[in-house]
Amino acid sequence: MTSLAQILLFVLDIVYFVLVVHIIMSWLINFQVLNTRQPLVAQIWYGINQLLEPIYRPIRNFLPATGGMDFTPIVVFIGIYALRVIITNNFI
Repeated sequence: MTSLAQILLFVLDIVYFVLVVHIIMSWLINFQVLNTRQPLVAQIWYGINQLLEPIYRPIRNFLPATGGMDFTPIVVFIGIYALRVIITNNFI
């Protein structure tokens, strides 16, 4: 059971890392440090969006509209932290 918990924690770490990269890239794109017309930036941005959209979509349907602010990554961070605590306390 411990190995399964370690695998789940590893997957959560990967999702956490991808989420941090997505947030940093979105800031850099919004402040025009990165340009999505560059092919490499566009491919990375598209790939990260494709990875995270299945996680974001149900949360965005649940959260109320807040104008220009997107609180979905914060909810995902809280969810990842909660899952890590649950797995660590119950399986390891």
